[in-house]
Amino acid sequence: MKSFHAISSHDLLRYADELSAAKYRGRLSGSPGYEAAARWVASELKASGVQPLLPDSGWLQWFPNAYTEVLSPGSLEMLPSKGEKGKKYNFPDDYFPGSNSASGKVSGEVVYAGYGITAPELGYDDYAGIDVKGKILLIESGTPYTRNDTALLRWEPYSYHRYKFKRAKEAGATAILYVGRVANPNTSYLDNFLTAHIDEKVADDLLSGAGKLYADLRKQIAERMKPISFALGRKIKLTASTLHFPDSRSCNVVGFIEGSDPMLKHEAIIVGAHLDAVGHPGALFPGALDNGSGSADILAAAKALAASEVRPARSIIFLFFGGEECGLYGSKKWVDENLWPKEKVLCMINLDMVGNGTGFHLANGKSYPELFAPFAEANEKYIHRELGSSEFRVNYGRPRTDGAVFDKAGYRTLSLYTTGTVKPVYYHHPLDNSDVLTPEIMEDAAKLLYLGILETANRRELSTLLLPSKQEAFITYPKNLLP
Repeated sequence: MKSFHAISSHDLLRYADELSAAKYRGRLSGSPGYEAAARWVASELKASGVQPLLPDSGWLQWFPNAYTEVLSPGSLEMLPSKGEKGKKYNFPDDYFPGSNSASGKVSGEVVYAGYGITAPELGYDDYAGIDVKGKILLIESGTPYTRNDTALLRWEPYSYHRYKFKRAKEAGATAILYVGRVANPNTSYLDNFLTAHIDEKVADDLLSGAGKLYADLRKQIAERMKPISFALGRKIKLTASTLHFPDSRSCNVVGFIEGSDPMLKHEAIIVGAHLDAVGHPGALFPGALDNGSGSADILAAAKALAASEVRPARSIIFLFFGGEECGLYGSKKWVDENLWPKEKVLCMINLDMVGNGTGFHLANGKSYPELFAPFAEANEKYIHRELGSSEFRVNYGRPRTDGAVFDKAGYRTLSLYTTGTVKPVYYHHPLDNSDVLTPEIMEDAAKLLYLGILETANRRELSTLLLPSKQEAFITYPKNLLP
């Protein structure tokens, strides 16, 4: 158990501090800062004795990833109208600049356009009967239909931020004020089209001239499933300073421990976390909890597994995803490229925001009791934290996590989260730095991973979860495992 006891909260905090450092400029996928962070992770894996999986390209699995550098916070101002005073809004309390906004300035009337959706087959159109040409749109994220059932599948294409931005520009709008003060690079860069993410109180300011409240409008649309769109009688001035890089690329970092058993080594356990964060949109967004914490937990577990006195019989793959915040690019790249045959992957374990809390939750564990058992046993014997679980449930909406990408591709997926909070959570916010982390829960997360993965890797009977042996002839193993 020497490797187990070597897992230290001090190392976990060192990893998180490094990943949150200003030199990486918030690890925006596609940017030089992200690539530097990815190469640092690869160097830590190498120093720990973990090997690269990819024989041709080393540690890094590349994919296209355009990005936009936000050069300043820009400005947002409600102009005087109808004898009322104007109002200047402040970054970061009132708004965040659009992570993929074009550069420039725009002034114009504001039109509330609900969810910004035109769906003829659903009998729904937020743009019907309103003139948005040359206007600035105030719109919602998501869709008015929220029940997780098969009907949501029809709404899914309209839930994507990129769809909403493209539709707004096609309709002739010049800018979007997106309700929700969350930095978000999972949006479109469109020439001569500006965007900003605004707090709900800014939306209420803009709606006050019409005697409306944002929350009431959202509720009414959802209840009636009918659009409520109208001009607000307000004018806004919005400025942005950005630089777009359409031809950039990003990468996953892929580490590997080969199994010690001659047969079981062809089976693998994947453990992954997204390494990227939301960058530097007007200020440094360090991304410590989301998701420096998950990446740090895996680094510590990988180091312990590489040095473990008990060797894993099955192979272990460590994935640090790029492009999660931009649209799950890294996990989609892995699933599409299939560098390890899916038929030989026992399970995928995903970590996201595992650095602040008092207990753990292992999603999908109740649906995969054989896979949940090693973690539950390890927790009961050594960790002594509350450990909850849940059944797998089909998500009919757009996938929001790397784990959901693996779910949709047919992998058995477990997702590790923390429960309870010890410190404030600053989601996609400049205050998401290492001060919000609780190193003790991170140490226990890494220890739970080490024990749970090692035990899972060595339970021979779990091979019955895979395809029958007669399928072996149709499986192509990774090049570096071929005789």
